[in-house]
Amino acid sequence: MSVEMTSFGQLGWITDERGYRYSAVHPRTGRAWPPMPQSLLDLWMELADSSMPPDACLVNLYRGDARMGLHQDRDEADFAFPVLSVSLGDTAIFRIGGVDRRSPTASIRLASGDVCALSGEARLAFHGIDRVLEGSSRLIPGGGRINLTLRRAAPRPATACAAACD
Repeated sequence: MSVEMTSFGQLGWITDERGYRYSAVHPRTGRAWPPMPQSLLDLWMELADSSMPPDACLVNLYRGDARMGLHQDRDEADFAFPVLSVSLGDTAIFRIGGVDRRSPTASIRLASGDVCALSGEARLAFHGIDRVLEGSSRLIPGGGRINLTLRRAAPRPATACAAACD
């Protein structure tokens, strides 16, 4: 992968010889991920889902030629929860299509401070970062783009489902 990554929250997204998955601990240190900042939790409650907080925040750092190919976010237990993305630093060329890999795509510039929510039908849209426009922001020392992606990865707790599903 060309993107450096880490996580905040109860779960972090990891990859190793067993594949991709969420884990409650960092794969190298065995320690829990740092707590999610309150400002991100507040943003989720305001823009995504006030009934259930996110349990994972992926932190991706793009520098130089880093990019992320078209993919779907399918590792979460319940696709009813949105994916909320916060862009910081250099502008990225974000590509989004439909739920079928062959669907037409469109490119959108995501600048520092932009927030993008994938929900409803768009929740499983193929999307990725074609490139980062180096030098378009001075926010991150040494340049680059940080993307914070909040999501609910674990299943909805049974008690929450009973209240929300009635």
